[in-house]
Amino acid sequence: MTTDNEPTTSKVWNEFCDRLREAGQGLIDAAAPQDTLTQDEGVRYLLRLLRYSSLNNIEYSDPMYPEFTYALDPNVKCKIGADNPDNIYMSARISGKHRYRISGSRGTVPLITFGSKASRYHLDGTMASTGEISTDEIPVDADGNFSFIASVDRPAEGAWLPLAADTNGLVGRQSFQDRSTEIPAQVRIELIDEAPQPAPIDTDAFARQLKLTTAFVKGTAATFAKWTKMFMTRPNELPDWGQDHFQNAGGDPTIFYLHGYWKLAEDEAWVIETEVPDCEYWNFVLQNWWMESLDHDRMNTYINNHTAELNDDGTLTIVVAAKDPGFGNWISTAFHDEGTALMRWVGADNHPLPSCKVVKL
Repeated sequence: MTTDNEPTTSKVWNEFCDRLREAGQGLIDAAAPQDTLTQDEGVRYLLRLLRYSSLNNIEYSDPMYPEFTYALDPNVKCKIGADNPDNIYMSARISGKHRYRISGSRGTVPLITFGSKASRYHLDGTMASTGEISTDEIPVDADGNFSFIASVDRPAEGAWLPLAADTNGLVGRQSFQDRSTEIPAQVRIELIDEAPQPAPIDTDAFARQLKLTTAFVKGTAATFAKWTKMFMTRPNELPDWGQDHFQNAGGDPTIFYLHGYWKLAEDEAWVIETEVPDCEYWNFVLQNWWMESLDHDRMNTYINNHTAELNDDGTLTIVVAAKDPGFGNWISTAFHDEGTALMRWVGADNHPLPSCKVVKL
């Protein structure tokens, strides 16, 4: 029992915990599988979202002191919305009110893109593009270094990433084909033309940051649960749901997304057959109900244009099953009975829709 003279838990902390509890309501969504594995992964998913959200909405939230954070960094390991195991995902908090220089060492990673975004994940799950710059538009000097300006107004010279008045974030993707041989880019960001002044923590601003932290967890979880439920209406298919749907959530404009939902018995396999377009890169990734990529560090749960074996006629056969079926490119279900999946065609000259069927093994 406490007395009037004894301290009590901070009201701010209690309110934060109450909002975080609300964010977990998605775990009892009627559509979400209630088996122990899926529910445990769901709790872990919320913890990962919280870790990532607090990093970006509290620790690195000031656009006057921008820093890149990495969603799939081993210390963060946050998987959001059908993450790509071949990617390094970079994120920095910026503002259309300021000018920035993004620079670094290019490395040998085949694809690198940057986009300025007006993120509303915490409100309605959208992330509008306000500017894009891709591999071919980023000049690299003889020493392998690059630099470009991010601003509302085009600079007098050099490469440029457009910002808008409502831009509040910058995202980058480095896409590998063979991580064992390819070198990642080293990237930094700096504010230019202004000198920020240090200041103590602002109580009102901190309260807003706490609300944004939990709002991101709740909004992100709700957004992708909604996507999963949409995919569930057409099980064991990879249809074109309309690309605007995914671009509005921050998708890369160079990527054509084919999302799906799979559900299999232990003695069944999902056979996917498709033509392969002329493109910069493609991959297929298996995910859980929460749209997190399965454990690709320990099991073969995804495939790309470097690792796949094509058929003699140049077509591709992927077989999703609990055990190796002995044909096609086997993708393990990694102890799961159902989940989501994504095939990406990147920079493709056309976008074939795969044929899909479920067979008994």
